[in-house]
Amino acid sequence: MIEKVNPSHPDKVADRIAGAIVDLAYKKNNEPKIAVELLLGHGNCNIIIESSEDFKKDEILDIVYRITDNVKVNLNVVKQDIYLANNQNDKIRCGDNGIFKGVPLRDIDKKLAKIARDIYKIAPYDGKYILDKDKLVICQSNISNKKLKELYPNAIINPLGEWIGGTNVDCGAVNRKLGSDMALSVTGGGLHGKDLSKADVAINIYAFLKAQKENKEVNISCAIGDEVVDGIPYEEIVKIAKNYIDNIGGFEKLAEWGLY
Repeated sequence: MIEKVNPSHPDKVADRIAGAIVDLAYKKNNEPKIAVELLLGHGNCNIIIESSEDFKKDEILDIVYRITDNVKVNLNVVKQDIYLANNQNDKIRCGDNGIFKGVPLRDIDKKLAKIARDIYKIAPYDGKYILDKDKLVICQSNISNKKLKELYPNAIINPLGEWIGGTNVDCGAVNRKLGSDMALSVTGGGLHGKDLSKADVAINIYAFLKAQKENKEVNISCAIGDEVVDGIPYEEIVKIAKNYIDNIGGFEKLAEWGLY
């Protein structure tokens, strides 16, 4: 079984804002250090940014208002902890401890990803979907049950009836939909709101790509400060992840659907 949520789910809205802030950091510096945490909903958006970069509030507001509803923004920007910053002073080293898993995508993962994207093309609003063998559950806002039933006659559709969704009736937080982002590759760390020195981003992407290429499960552990991970320089893992991010269009694009 697998669950997928779309880019307008409140948790994904939070991921997308965090991703866009990381994109902004990379425009300011080729190797920024940044970690973003974000909680939004019910008219409020709380953002904490730890970064080597300076941000103007208007830059952050432009991102928030482009992606979500008109919300009150509470912003706190602080410098990254000096010990963490010093870890990266003269060389790109692993930015955290962690265990990571890459798993080849199954047919069921690919099938649900396509269903989610197909629905989002006609209803780009808050929605989430489950596929469990032959049981398809569709919870999609701002579209009639009749229309969805015509498209997916055998699905369980909006069990509690038609709904509106979005951040006015729900809240969202960064990295709360990891299963939707990573399928069975989920371990401890999330993909969003961090620069590529952070293992949660770089090694998760690297492990996922390696698993697809080798068609087998990949397991990797690392310690903060490691210069070599999985037998290769950590700097090379960062380059692989950066190339992937650049090819899909940035960290905000990664946040929309995750790795698949």
